[in-house]
Amino acid sequence: MNYNANKKGYYGEFGGAYIPEMLYPNVEELRLNYISVMQEDDFQKEFTSLLKEYVGRPTPLYFAKRLSEKYNTKIYLKREDLCHTGAHKINNTIGQILMAKRLKKNRIIAETGAGQHGVATATVCALMGLECIVYMGAVDIKRQAPNVARMKMLGATVIPVTSGSKTLKDATNEAIRDWINNPTNTHYIIGSVVGPHPYPDMVARFQSVISKEIKNQLFEKEGRSNPDYVIACVGGGSNAAGAYYEYLSSPEVGIIAVEAAGKGIHSGESAATSALGKIGIIHGSKTLLMQTTDGQITEPYSISAGLDYPGVGPMHANLYQSGRGEFISITDDDAMKAGIELSKLEGIIPAIESSHALAIFKDKKFKEDDIIVVNLSGRGDKDLNTYIDYFNL
Repeated sequence: MNYNANKKGYYGEFGGAYIPEMLYPNVEELRLNYISVMQEDDFQKEFTSLLKEYVGRPTPLYFAKRLSEKYNTKIYLKREDLCHTGAHKINNTIGQILMAKRLKKNRIIAETGAGQHGVATATVCALMGLECIVYMGAVDIKRQAPNVARMKMLGATVIPVTSGSKTLKDATNEAIRDWINNPTNTHYIIGSVVGPHPYPDMVARFQSVISKEIKNQLFEKEGRSNPDYVIACVGGGSNAAGAYYEYLSSPEVGIIAVEAAGKGIHSGESAATSALGKIGIIHGSKTLLMQTTDGQITEPYSISAGLDYPGVGPMHANLYQSGRGEFISITDDDAMKAGIELSKLEGIIPAIESSHALAIFKDKKFKEDDIIVVNLSGRGDKDLNTYIDYFNL
């Protein structure tokens, strides 16, 4: 079975481009050009060079010895937290800024939740000398103050969004409105594998560098390219898409996606889309979506700003529905404890998003000789205040 997007941008029944007529020219221009541009020798050369010289790739594949001993299995961490800007998001923004330049766009807009995508977008705009506008929910601005400061230092305009729950979903709505109003000179750098086709496929392709590296690095360390399991947290799911990409058609590699259960799956304060979602349309694609019986989007909740999204990318919706991916929901409490555990066992403070992925070891048992790769999608600097408040540090 093929788990990648087809030519119309569908993963099984999920995906597509459900967009207002005003956005059609923007999206169609991108759809017609993205694959041919990405395959140009000059594009690949510049992209690869920037990933190496600017982002700091390849990121290490680190054997977590003490964590492995505790859970009696072999755990490797893919260290995306060591990328420039502190998360995997930069892989995609480098790719998209190069795409925007080739499409002759000189104004960049983005949405952000945890702020990492906003920082990564502001970073590449500074690098390329392009105008940058970032939409961010007022709630997220408050809980991610260091990243807001970074964006402003990098020259971006940060626009607070005060509608709805004032988080990621609402920031995305505002960014789409901006794009409708500025169709000719603006490129929208979407930060995850969400949105209308070709975004989910394009972002997954840019992030696939993660799993390409895992294959090479694991072969060096273990004499085999395929782990038994690849684990990643999933909000929209770009870090997960990147970690899974090269393994989608390898059924011997287990794919585990970890979502935010918030205060409990059925607490009314959750972002566990696979458990709670039904098929719907959000931000231009058909996917699994938390919604009321009459189709109104349910407000998501997670202590992690990056997982606080009511849907999931169409690739992941298909992985869930087809059974190719195993989906696990982790509460705030378990995620926070897993973050502290990694800090104390390995000297690595993870982003709270990544802590959700690490939290599954408490209850899910693996074999002693299983090789498990956890994508450590970001570092915990941005979340220090949340950790401090939660644990009274």
